[in-house]
Amino acid sequence: MNLLFEEDGAFKTGTILTDNDASLQVETPHGKRLKLKSNHVLMRFAQPGAGDLLDRAETEAEGLDTEFLWEVCGDDEFGFAEFAREYFGHEPSPVESAAVLLRLHAAPIYFHRKGRGRFRKAPAEILQAALAGLEKKRQQAAAVERMRDELLAGQLPEELKPLVRQLLYKPDRNRLETKALEAACAESGKSPARLLLACGALASSHELHFDRFLFEYFPAGTDFPAFEPPVAPADLPLADVRAFSIDDAATTEIDDAFSVTPVDGGWRIGIHIAAPGLGFGRDSSLDAIARERLSTVYMPGNKITMLPDAIVEGFTLGEGRDCPALSLYLEVSRDLIVTGNHSRIERVPVVANLRHHDIEPVFNETTLAEGGPNFPWKTELTLLWELATVLEAGRGKPAANQNLVDFNFSVDWSETTADGPGRIEIGRRSRGSPLDKLVAELMIAANSTWGKALADAGIPALYRAQTGGKVRMTTAAAPHEGLGVDCYAWSSSPLRRYVDLVNQWQLIGWLSGSTPAFPPKSPELIAAMRDFELTYAAYAEFQRGMERYWCLRWLRQQGHPAMSARVLRESLVRLEAIPLIFKVPSMPTLPPGTRVQLAIDSTDLIDVDVRATYLETLAPAGSEPIEIDDEDLPEAEAAPSAPEAPVATTEAPPAA
Repeated sequence: MNLLFEEDGAFKTGTILTDNDASLQVETPHGKRLKLKSNHVLMRFAQPGAGDLLDRAETEAEGLDTEFLWEVCGDDEFGFAEFAREYFGHEPSPVESAAVLLRLHAAPIYFHRKGRGRFRKAPAEILQAALAGLEKKRQQAAAVERMRDELLAGQLPEELKPLVRQLLYKPDRNRLETKALEAACAESGKSPARLLLACGALASSHELHFDRFLFEYFPAGTDFPAFEPPVAPADLPLADVRAFSIDDAATTEIDDAFSVTPVDGGWRIGIHIAAPGLGFGRDSSLDAIARERLSTVYMPGNKITMLPDAIVEGFTLGEGRDCPALSLYLEVSRDLIVTGNHSRIERVPVVANLRHHDIEPVFNETTLAEGGPNFPWKTELTLLWELATVLEAGRGKPAANQNLVDFNFSVDWSETTADGPGRIEIGRRSRGSPLDKLVAELMIAANSTWGKALADAGIPALYRAQTGGKVRMTTAAAPHEGLGVDCYAWSSSPLRRYVDLVNQWQLIGWLSGSTPAFPPKSPELIAAMRDFELTYAAYAEFQRGMERYWCLRWLRQQGHPAMSARVLRESLVRLEAIPLIFKVPSMPTLPPGTRVQLAIDSTDLIDVDVRATYLETLAPAGSEPIEIDDEDLPEAEAAPSAPEAPVATTEAPPAA
C-alpha cells in the first residue's frame, strides 16, 4: 500500500512498511525510510506506484481551472478528497484526488487552508482584493522592468527625473524607481552614480558631489527666506581713523580692518571688526537664518554665505564708507610694547580694501629686508608687521605651519571641459608671509583680549580652547596652548561664523552696559556651540573634498602628465604642483621628504580617486623634515592632535 503525506510543507509519497495506529514506517521512492505520524497521511492508494503519483497528478492539475473550482465549491470548509468526488461526479482516482489537492494548494488567494488537506473558499470581496493586489504587483514588475531597460539603454525614465537626488543619496528601497535602478546597476555592473551620469540625470560629476552636500545640509535649497531688514544705530560716533583691510581678491565678506594713528609716545593701533550684531539681534529673523547655517560654506568656484548678500553688503567693511564696527584699540609704545587697550562701538571710515595680489609683490620678506619700493600704506603695514613679530614672540608660539604652501583655486565657469562646466586654475602661495603674520597676530590679539574681557565681566561667550593637544569649543574661558594665550574667543568674523556673531552680541552688551543676549548658563548658548562645532567640521570636510575633486579635474585638464611628488610617509605622497595626497602602492619604501616622479595612470571623478605608478626617485630627503599640514591628510592618515595654526583666513573664489 502506498500513501500521500505532507512533510515540511511539501507533498510526498511512499510505501507503507509497517502500520500502527499512531504511526507508520514508510519508504520513499528514493529508498529513504522514515517514521510518520498517522495524522500526516492525506491519502492511501494502491495504484499508481508511489513514484508516479505526483508526476501524473501535476499533469492532471494543469487541466483544472482554478476560477471554476472556486465557483463550484461550497462556502463551508471541505477536504480535498470529498471536493474531488463532487467535482468529477464519481469516486475519484488517486491521481484525480491528488490533482485537486495540488490545484487547491497552489491557489491560496482562492482557497484558504484550514488544516492538512482541508480548505475553505475565499470570500468574494477578499478574493477580489487579492486579485487586485496581484494585478498591481504585475504592473509594478512590468514598470520596474521597463525602467530598468530604459536605464540600460542610456535613457532616464520620466519617473526617475524628480527623484534623482533621493535615489543617489537616500534611496527608498520600497520605491519602484529604486528597484529599477538597482536592477539596472546589477545588470550593468555600474554604481547608481555612474549609471545616472551616463543617462544624463546629472550635468557633470561636480553636480553629483555638490548636490550630495546640498541634499544633506541644505535640503530646502540655498535661497534665503524673507527677513526683517536690519536697522543699524544712527547715532554711532565716527572714529577719527583711516582704516584699511587686507584680503584676497575674491573676498566679499570683509570682516576686519586696521588703522594706525600716531599718538604721543607711540601709536594707537585699531582693529576694526564689522558689526552686523548692531543691525539685528538674537531671536530676529536674521538670527534664525544665521543660526540655521552657522557658517559660510567655502569651496572652489563657489560659496554659500551665512547671511544674505544684502546683509553682507550692508555691513562689510567696504572702502569709501563709514561702517558700523566694534573696535579694539591697542596703545603701543615706540618700542612696540602694548601698554593698554580699550574698545568702542562706532562708525569707522574705511578708505582702502587692500588685496594680497596687489600688496605682496611689494611687501614681502625680501622687500622688508632690502627696504623695497615705496607704495601707499607701506609705513602702516611695516609697523603692523613689526608689531606682529613682537606679539608673536610674546605668545611664545611662533606659527608652526608658516613654511607651508597654500593653494588658491580659481574656477572659470564660462568655460566647459570634457568633464563639464568649469575650468580650474590652481596657484601656489606661501603661508606665513608678512601679510599673513600681520593679520593673524592682530586677530589673535583681538580674539584673546575680548575673550578675557568677557570672562572678567562674567559674561558668557564661546571660546576655542586647546589642552593636551586637543582643540575644542567651550563656554568657559580656557587656555589655548597652541596659540599661547589664556583664552581665545572667536570674534573677528561675524559675517562668516555664527560663533563670532554670538560673541559680538555679548561684546555689544558689555560695551553698552545692556543685558547680554545670552545669560550665564544659557542652554541656547550651549546648543549653538555644539551645533556649530559639528556643522563647521562638516563644512570643512566638504571643502577639502571639493578641493580634492578639482585637483583631479586639473590633472585631467593637463592630460594626466607625469608629476613630481614628495613622500609623506610610507606609500603616501603629495604632489608638488597641487595639494593632492594619495597612496602609490608601487612605490618602494622611501624616507619622508623624498622627491619622486610619478606617472598618473587614471583619475576617477566619481570616487574622487587617483591611481599612479612610481617612476623614479628625483632627490633624496633633505636634512629638514617635510612640513605636513595634518588638516590636508585623509582622515585615516591625519595625526590625532594637530595644533590650531594662527593663519589668515582665505576665502574661496566667488560663485559663478
